[in-house]
Amino acid sequence: MKRYADMLLLPHPVSKKRPRMSVHDRAAQFAPFAALTGYEDAIGEAGRLTQQPVFLTEDAMAEINSALCALQNCLAQRPEVQLIYFCPDSRKAGGAVMTVSGVVKKIDRYASALILENGLQVPFENLIGLHFLEYKGKI
Repeated sequence: MKRYADMLLLPHPVSKKRPRMSVHDRAAQFAPFAALTGYEDAIGEAGRLTQQPVFLTEDAMAEINSALCALQNCLAQRPEVQLIYFCPDSRKAGGAVMTVSGVVKKIDRYASALILENGLQVPFENLIGLHFLEYKGKI
């Protein structure tokens, strides 16, 4: 400690050419940085879980088919239905089973899909369940 005692009481050097750096800017020089840009996102994506596709039995497919036929017959009454369907994941294998309720706008036979009034299109091949919620008629 005695070795540097003469420098301990000296005033802080001030540059005549450059302005003093703010505390915020000085702290930013020593802040940690992400050396691997996107690494955290990649780890999060790898850790995200997906479900395997659901494969229906013949009986379940027949039940959905009869519900679609009944829906076709009563489409003019705008029935409200609950759809259970598999939504494939765009980034990795698998997907998620989704449940949505809404009024059916139309059945698109060319695209093989149900279209709800909110714009959602559910392909027939992804349907797992179809249930009528509110319908005042004969099925």
